[in-house]
Amino acid sequence: MYSLPKVATAPFCPSEVKGSIDVDSGWPLHKKLLRFAGPGLLVSVGYMDPGNWATDIESGSRFGYGLLFVVLLASLAAMLLQTLSVRLGLIAQKDLARACRENYSPLVNRFLWLGAEVAIVACDLAEVLGSALALHLLFGVSVPVGIAITAFDTVLVLSLQGAGFRRVEAIVLGLVFTIAGCFVVELAMSQPNWFGVAIGFVPSLERLQQPGALYLAIGIVGATVMPHNLYLHSSIVQTRRVQPTEAGKREAVRFATFDTLLSLSLALLVNAAIMILAASAFNSSGHKTVTDIADAYRLLEPVVGSALAGTLFAVALLASGQSSTFTGTIAGQIVMEGFLDLKIPCWQRRLLTRSLALVPAFVGVWWFGEAGIGKMLVLSQVVLSFQLPFAMWPLIRFTSCRATMGTFANGPVLKVLAWSLFALISLANAWLVVQVIF
Repeated sequence: MYSLPKVATAPFCPSEVKGSIDVDSGWPLHKKLLRFAGPGLLVSVGYMDPGNWATDIESGSRFGYGLLFVVLLASLAAMLLQTLSVRLGLIAQKDLARACRENYSPLVNRFLWLGAEVAIVACDLAEVLGSALALHLLFGVSVPVGIAITAFDTVLVLSLQGAGFRRVEAIVLGLVFTIAGCFVVELAMSQPNWFGVAIGFVPSLERLQQPGALYLAIGIVGATVMPHNLYLHSSIVQTRRVQPTEAGKREAVRFATFDTLLSLSLALLVNAAIMILAASAFNSSGHKTVTDIADAYRLLEPVVGSALAGTLFAVALLASGQSSTFTGTIAGQIVMEGFLDLKIPCWQRRLLTRSLALVPAFVGVWWFGEAGIGKMLVLSQVVLSFQLPFAMWPLIRFTSCRATMGTFANGPVLKVLAWSLFALISLANAWLVVQVIF
């Protein structure tokens, strides 16, 4: 048996715990796998946040299983980009934000920093709305009161001061398994058409031409491939101490990549489960206009035939919002430290991010009412999609540079895949702008 190493007393500040988790090349395979497990999981919770729920529920309700292929392709794209983040962090020993600061002009860095902050606030807005809605569904408090309660999640951050980075990873693991377990039970209750599910995973441009499908598809991409996760992953992977030899680095990249692929595969299953549940429970029963999470909660019990379905749905939603709280705080600190070389206590960073998210949350609920929560959630994910190319460009450039990465620089095939993905997402965003304007 082995014990977890002691780390610095600031678990949300990866720069202060860099290289704090030992990995011995002589250890058995299972011990090394366990030591590298964690960063991918922290990143994956951002792929299961309430924003994903909104896009997946509306997509499943309106188009049945038809947009499952978008979830699959977006998840594969996320795997590609997150593995690039892993390589940048482990080989260059720099997070993406710091690499940008060292290579771009102050003006460009300010622009990229603002974009990253917008993405973090948009993500936190989804967490605020999702958590508030979960509290409303579980305990009957009003949504505005639920939003106010989320302001106090800073206490959760403070309670973990000194707990250690591995403790944070363990807590997030518990929340992720809570989400996954709830959906396993709900899928068993809803009895999906598995043949239809299989067909839905087959790519089809024709399905994207249906009214509203492209907007939701872009929302799914934004909810899945989150730009701030690229900054986050490149930093937290450095908490593992890597042997300075080429063989040691190659082993570290291999184990960290495995952690990433496994964690994001779990996120893929959760997102697919949400859409499958919406398709089997709502679309198949004629409820094709369910665009709100609260409506989905209320319809689940009569459609599925069990009061437990709604409760599990709300519990999973609350776990989703709270798990993203931790990663949002870490990402915010990484972006601020990397771009601005500015360090503040994690609770102050949490308070800043949450304060910026509370304003549009309160205004949106006041203006649109509770029925507008679903629309705000989907919009927040579209905002993330528009920010994504600005994080992808420097990531692909830095990981393709031999001066930075040496023999670990992206090869021709990886470059083609990465730049093709960049072009595809940029074109989809441009297409949406044209559709909205004209």
